[in-house]
Amino acid sequence: MTATNTTPGTGAVEHTDRGPLTTDELAARIARDIAPGSYVNLGIGQPTRIAEHLPPDAGIVLHTENGMLGMGPAAAEDEIDPDLTNAGKVPVTELPGAAYFHHADSFAMMRGGHLDVCVLGAFEVSVHGDLANWHTGDPDAIPAVGGAMDLAVGAREVLVMMRLFTRDGAAKLVPVCTCPLTGSGCVSRVYTDYGVFAPGPDGVRVLETYGITVAELRRRLAVDLIE
Repeated sequence: MTATNTTPGTGAVEHTDRGPLTTDELAARIARDIAPGSYVNLGIGQPTRIAEHLPPDAGIVLHTENGMLGMGPAAAEDEIDPDLTNAGKVPVTELPGAAYFHHADSFAMMRGGHLDVCVLGAFEVSVHGDLANWHTGDPDAIPAVGGAMDLAVGAREVLVMMRLFTRDGAAKLVPVCTCPLTGSGCVSRVYTDYGVFAPGPDGVRVLETYGITVAELRRRLAVDLIE
């Protein structure tokens, strides 16, 4: 992969020799940024794929809000135990030393600041790091907050894994969230198929792009981009 800076002296790195990241590539990219020894919750959906890319010797402990520490990657074939699932009811494996506990104890861990990192999906993330991921606001949509609000305020670092644009081409990184908020100013890093971003009080810092330039992103996003 060839990486080139947008202009000399800027921090944004453009990967223009390839297309956007696939879901597995995005999961692997996030996995590289999770510090060894971290206690981590992976949200329902795409974030669970990150478990497949965590180094076995990194000492990263996965938590799931339905009551487990030491969760392993998704289970397959004869590994599947119908009583051993993540919060999305997907069969998973257990690692040596795995522990199980009451749902209330699990949420006490989440709310009490005991998780180093959580990775959540999102409908929208605002320029200031507001998160909307439980309801689109559509009266016909089914709201599904789960433990997202608890994770958004309880985890020490909140990362988002999402597609940058909807199927209709609308940006999901926005000046102000129009969907109901899950948490305010809680997101520190946004990982998308087209790039990695750090929202903040002065705008959104572009850390990397994939298959697109910063200049092109400026034309497609209605947010202030900082390199």
